[in-house]
Amino acid sequence: MFASKIQDQLALFAEILKRGGLIKAKTEGKKGRALAILVARGMIQLSKSIGFPTTLEQAGVSRAHIKKMIEAAKDPQLKMKLQNMPTPMEAEKGDVDLLMKPTLNAAFTGNLDSIPEG
Repeated sequence: MFASKIQDQLALFAEILKRGGLIKAKTEGKKGRALAILVARGMIQLSKSIGFPTTLEQAGVSRAHIKKMIEAAKDPQLKMKLQNMPTPMEAEKGDVDLLMKPTLNAAFTGNLDSIPEG
């Protein structure tokens, strides 16, 4: 969701994961969402290799928990936190539902294709 804002960090982490054999694909020249997806898949491989859950569902999170997370993110008291994210969000404009909800659902199911580009 924040790929465009954290390119340097993603590139560095991609290189670390590649050196560790957790990313097999070419990382050079990748940017934005493509680089973020490579890093996310590398992190999933790392988690699998140590027997760690790779989805929120595997970690014991329920759909009800996801719903609570979404509703909590809309709390007006969190407004400043949402606005200070790498991709600022405004709950009253529907950003939580447009950006955060699909990202949490992707973390729940493991389907990275549903994560929006922020």
